[in-house]
Amino acid sequence: MPLFAFSGRRPGNLGVSSGRLSPCPCSPNCVSTDADDIDHNIPGFECVVAPTDAWRAAHAAVVALPRTTVVTDAPEYLHAECRSAFFGFVDDLEMHLRAKQNLIAVRSASRLGRSDFGVNKKRIEELRQSLRAQGVIR
Repeated sequence: MPLFAFSGRRPGNLGVSSGRLSPCPCSPNCVSTDADDIDHNIPGFECVVAPTDAWRAAHAAVVALPRTTVVTDAPEYLHAECRSAFFGFVDDLEMHLRAKQNLIAVRSASRLGRSDFGVNKKRIEELRQSLRAQGVIR
């Protein structure tokens, strides 16, 4: 349980629209597979097993993250809230399965503040490392 709770409001633009995750704000505290600029873009997870198997593994990896609560759990979309240990800041983590592309698109963004000290990018890269170790993504 965090000492403080700075959760902020859940953004109303989360989810998938026209096959893409919502854009990152101008602030540097967001990364997304669908970002068009180099500062926010992060590669998605390229599946090396059946996309549905990679999706199950990615889902399990998100559920296992500390202080993380799954909010939306759909067949091809997942939204989770990741809370920081001390201040209780909430980041929104999203994944979108694009089976025809053998890809899981990802987005992680802070709700409050401007800088996240690289936490969102680190979260995605830790998930990538875990899924690579399991042999489900490239």
